[in-house]
Amino acid sequence: MGNNLTIEGIDAGYGAVTVLSDVSLRAGDGETVALLGTNGNGKTTLMRCITGQIVPTRGTIVAEIDGQRHSLIGMSTEEIVDIGISLVPEGRRLFPKLTVEENLTLGAYRKKARPEIAKNIDFCFETFPRLKERRNQMAGSMSGGEQQMLALGRALMAGPRILLVDEPSVGLAPILVARMIDKIAELSTALGLTVLMAEQNFEQATRIANRGYVLVHGQVALAADSVEDLRRSDVVRRLYLGGD
Repeated sequence: MGNNLTIEGIDAGYGAVTVLSDVSLRAGDGETVALLGTNGNGKTTLMRCITGQIVPTRGTIVAEIDGQRHSLIGMSTEEIVDIGISLVPEGRRLFPKLTVEENLTLGAYRKKARPEIAKNIDFCFETFPRLKERRNQMAGSMSGGEQQMLALGRALMAGPRILLVDEPSVGLAPILVARMIDKIAELSTALGLTVLMAEQNFEQATRIANRGYVLVHGQVALAADSVEDLRRSDVVRRLYLGGD
């Protein structure tokens, strides 16, 4: 039974402003797919479409989770989480006046995850020992790297099959970015997750991705079947590697 995400022909935006135009992509079972693009090109808008925060004006979004197909357009965010899709949002979006453990517990919204709260908290503390050390600390008082660990841990508390990660490098020092990207890869392998990761840091994202897409002005400018194809692309050279 697979865990896949298929997006076809999506148009979306905010009011009269169109941000995404005819966007199609796929994340297959167990893949880590990079969604690349500089700021303002629609990566976060696409994540919001997948999670039900924005309703596209055209196109389809279908998730296959444990072999069952779900059309996500028209579903609420809560329903999408409940079928097994979790988001690590850009900017982390924690509850700053709640403790680490309270933030983790709130991540177990999914009905199937509620009986596993204690087990999943133990897993998060094993994965991120720093969170265990700070389990009673207010989330808002932690460093950016610690908050990103907590945001990822909170998403895992729902026991997802598909994990969406939006700009995990934002606000982090380079060494912390590398550690976070490595942790995403480790968790993907250990838990058998399908991962769609929106990221503007090309070098870090492509260290762990199987393949990727590049968004430019809200459209897919490149759909690459491998990281090697990404690196050879004129689009990537122009945007990231200083090519003409």
